[in-house]
Amino acid sequence: MRPERQFMKAEDLDDFIDSEKIAKEHSEYVVPENTEADKHQVLSGMYKDWFLDFASYVITDRAIPHINDGLKPVQRRVLHSMKRLDDGRYNKVANIVGDTMKFHPHGDASIGGALVQLGQKDLLIDCQGNWGNILTGDDAAAARYIEARLSKFALEVAFNPKVTEWKLSYDGRNKEPITLPVKFPLLLAHGVEGIAVGLSSKVLPHNFNELLDASVAYLRGEPFALYPDFQTGGSIDVSKYNDGERGGSVKIRAKITKLDNKTLVITEVPFGRTTATLEDSIVKANEKGKIKVRRIDNMTAKNAEIVIHLAPGVSPDKTIDALYAFTECEISASPNCCVIGENNKPRFMNVSDILRHVTDHTVDLLRIELEFQRGEQEDALHFASLEKIFIEERIYKDKEFEEAKKMETALAHIGKRLAAYFAANNTEPLREITDDDLLKLMDIKMGRILKFNKDKADELIANYKSQIKKITNNIKHITDFAIDWFTKLKEKYGKDHPRLTEIRSFEKIEAVQVVEANEKLYINREEGFIGYGLKKDEYVCNCSDIDDVILFYKDGKYKIVQISEKMFVGKDILYLNVFKRNDNRTVYNAIYRDGKIGTSYVKRFSVTGITRDKEYDITLGKEGSRILYFSANPNGEAETVKVLLKPKAKLRLLTFDKNFSDVAIKGRASMGNILTKNEVHKITLKSKGGSTLGGRQVWFDHDVMRLNYDGRGKYLGEFSNDDLVLVVEANGDFYTTSFDVGNHYQGDITRIEKYDPNKVWSVVLYDADQQGFPYLKRFTLEASPRKQNFLSENPASKLVLLTDIVYPRIEVVHGGNDAFRGKQIIDVEEFIAVKGFKAKGKRLTTFNLDSVKELEPTRFPEPSAEDTAPGADNENDNEDTDDKPVDEIIDEITGQKRLF
Repeated sequence: MRPERQFMKAEDLDDFIDSEKIAKEHSEYVVPENTEADKHQVLSGMYKDWFLDFASYVITDRAIPHINDGLKPVQRRVLHSMKRLDDGRYNKVANIVGDTMKFHPHGDASIGGALVQLGQKDLLIDCQGNWGNILTGDDAAAARYIEARLSKFALEVAFNPKVTEWKLSYDGRNKEPITLPVKFPLLLAHGVEGIAVGLSSKVLPHNFNELLDASVAYLRGEPFALYPDFQTGGSIDVSKYNDGERGGSVKIRAKITKLDNKTLVITEVPFGRTTATLEDSIVKANEKGKIKVRRIDNMTAKNAEIVIHLAPGVSPDKTIDALYAFTECEISASPNCCVIGENNKPRFMNVSDILRHVTDHTVDLLRIELEFQRGEQEDALHFASLEKIFIEERIYKDKEFEEAKKMETALAHIGKRLAAYFAANNTEPLREITDDDLLKLMDIKMGRILKFNKDKADELIANYKSQIKKITNNIKHITDFAIDWFTKLKEKYGKDHPRLTEIRSFEKIEAVQVVEANEKLYINREEGFIGYGLKKDEYVCNCSDIDDVILFYKDGKYKIVQISEKMFVGKDILYLNVFKRNDNRTVYNAIYRDGKIGTSYVKRFSVTGITRDKEYDITLGKEGSRILYFSANPNGEAETVKVLLKPKAKLRLLTFDKNFSDVAIKGRASMGNILTKNEVHKITLKSKGGSTLGGRQVWFDHDVMRLNYDGRGKYLGEFSNDDLVLVVEANGDFYTTSFDVGNHYQGDITRIEKYDPNKVWSVVLYDADQQGFPYLKRFTLEASPRKQNFLSENPASKLVLLTDIVYPRIEVVHGGNDAFRGKQIIDVEEFIAVKGFKAKGKRLTTFNLDSVKELEPTRFPEPSAEDTAPGADNENDNEDTDDKPVDEIIDEITGQKRLF
C-alpha cells in the first residue's frame, strides 16, 4: 500500500503569509568581529558553509528537474503563470515573463529563454508568431511580438489545484506549486539538460506514444524498452544506450540521401545541431582536404535541406562515410539521468526507473483526484437529500420556523425536524449534518421551492449515487483506470507525435578508408626520404595526410610508418605504398636468399595488421639475406617468373620457370618453400597471372543497410570483378551497384541479390493510370546505376506481387459484388510473354479483386547439361620458344662474346 499523501489547501496558505511567521535560514558561520586594524578575516568557514549552501541551491532550485513533474523551477513557474493568466486566448510572451517574475527572482532573460524552449518542444505550449527555428538555430522574435497559451494537452494533464502542493514564493507575497500534478512522463518526453555546481543532468527526449505504451506495459507487468526520439529526426544507434544511465552513449547521424552521383542532400540533422553548424563543419572538413566538395547550398526552411555538390570524380558513397567520419553529421551523446527525487535530494537513475516512478506517481494522482470527485459527489448527494426532505416535509412552513426571531432558533428547528425524519424512517444521513448544511437550506429561494419536482429530485439523487458507485469502482480498480487514462491520451494526442528518429545499427567507419586522397606520396631513394612535401622527387601514389605507408627493403626488412610531410626511412627501399589495415586481398609474392650464399625460398603472404614503426623480416633473419624478386598484388594475382641460375660444375639445368599459383598463401612469418639450393643469377617476370583467391563472397546486413565480406546478414553470392548487385524497392524502383562495401542503401528494399541479366521477373500491380485495375507483366531488368521504375510513372501505382520463379502460378480471388465468381488460377508464363519492364502488361481482370497470391509451381526448368569434356591443356601456350642452349646462357652470364 502506498502511504496517503497530505496536501495543503490553497486557502490555508493565507495563514502563512504573515511576514513574522516566515522562517529565515542563514549559514551558521558568523564573521568574527574585527576590533584591531591588523587582523584578517578567516575565510575557511565562509567557503565551507556558504559554498555548500550555494551549490545546494543551484542543484535543487535552478538546474536539475524534479522527477515528479519533469520540470526545472523556472519552467514550473512559467507554466504556473500561464495557468493564472489563462482565459483561452493568446497572451503576449512579455506579459507572461512579467507575471513569472513574481515567482522567479532571476531576471527576464532566463524566464524568456525557458519559455521559448518549452514552446519549441511543441507539447505544452500553443505558440503564435516567430518562435525561432530548431533546425537553423534562428532565435525567436522579441517577447513583445510573440504570443502563447497553454495547449489542450497541458490543461488536461498538468494542472489541478485541488491536488497541488503549494509553497510561498521567494518574497512571501504569492503561492506557487512545489511540483505540478503532471499525469504523464513529461521528463522523458521533453528531455532536459542542466549544469549545476558539481553536478549535471542530461536526459534525452523520447517518443510520446512509446512512453504511453511503456506506462501501460509496466502497469500490466509486461517488459518494455525506451529509446530516444528527436524532433530533428536523423537516425540513432542505441546499442550502448544502457537505459540512459551514466556511462552509456548513443551515436546520432544526419539523414543523407543521394540525389544523383554528383549531389548529396541532408534532410535531417543530428540532435543538438543546426544546419548552420553542420554546414560549417562540412566547410572545415573540405578545407582540410578530408572531403572534396564543389559547393554547398543551405536551403533550409520548414524542413532541413543542405545540398552538397561534389567535385568531379568523387564517389558519393565514400563521401557519405567521410561526412559521418569528419563532420558533425555524426555525433555522440552521453546521457546522465540525474533528477531531484524524494527528500529534495538529487538521484541518479535510469530511464526505466524514471518511467516506473512517474507512472506510479500518476496512479497516485488519479486516485487522489477520484477521491476528491467522490467527496464532491457525496456532498452533492448529501445536500440533495436534505433539500428533498426540507421541501417535501414543508419544514419551511412550520410555525416554529416562521416565527423564529433568531437565525440560531430557525437552524435548530431545521436540525430537529431532520433528525426526527431520519429517526422515523429508520435511516441516517450520508454524513453528520453541520451548520453549513443548515445555512445552505436557509438560502433556498421560494422560486426553487415552488418549482420543486419530486421525480427530478429522485433522478438527480439516483444519478449522484450512480456516479459515486462508478468512482468507487474506479478507485478499487485504479490500475485499470490508469491504463485507460494512458490509452485515451494516446488516442487523443498520439497521432501528432510519430517517431521521427530511425533506430538502427551503425557500421564502424574507418577514417583512413574514407578520407579523400588530398596529398601525393613522393620518395627520394638516394637520400632515403619519403613524404608528401617532396614535390620534386619520384611520385609514388595518391594518399591522405592520415594514411599509413608500408615499406619493404632490399634486405627483407619491412615496416609501417605514418605519413608526414618529410621523414627519413632509410635507403635501399624496394617497394612502398599506402597500407590498408585488415586487407586480406593484397598478397605479396617474394623470393629471397637466406644469407649471403644460402638457399633461395619462395613465399606468398599478406600483411593485415602490424605495429607501427616496428621492423619485421620477410627472410629468416640471417646476415646477408637479400630479396631476389618481389611483387605486390591487390587481388591475390599469381605470376610466372623465369629463374636463371649461375653456372657451376655438373649443373645442367640453368633456367626454369616458377608459377606462384603453386605456392600457398601463408602467414607473413612463414619461411616459405625452397626454390633452389643453387645460386641464382637473375629472376625475371615471364607472364602475369590471374587471382588465386577466387571471387568475393558478399553479404548484406539489413541492420546497417550495408554490404560486407564478414558473413553478417543475407548471403548474396560470390562476386567477380564485373558482377553487380541488384536492388529492388517496394515502390517499384530498381537499380544496380557494385559490390563495394562502401555503398549506401536506403529506402524500403524488397529484394537485394546478385544481378542476373537473364532472370525473368513476374509482377502483379495496380496501375493508377488504368483506373486502378490489376495488371500482370513479365520482363527482365537492365543494369543501371540510375533508379528506374517497373510499375509506371504514376507514383500512385501499387506493387501487389513480385516473383522470379521461372514458371509462376497465381491465384486470383474475386471479392465485393463479384465474390460469387470464386477463384481463378493463372499460369503466368502462358498468360503473357516476356516484354520490356516499361511495358504496360496485360490486365488480369475487370472484376473486383479480394486477393492475389502465388501458388507452388507445377513446372520446373530443365537442368542445363554440363560440359564434361576435358578442356584442352593450355599449359604450354605460354611456353618460351626462345629458350637458349646452355652454352649460350653461360656465355651471357660470364660476358663472353660469341663470334658465330
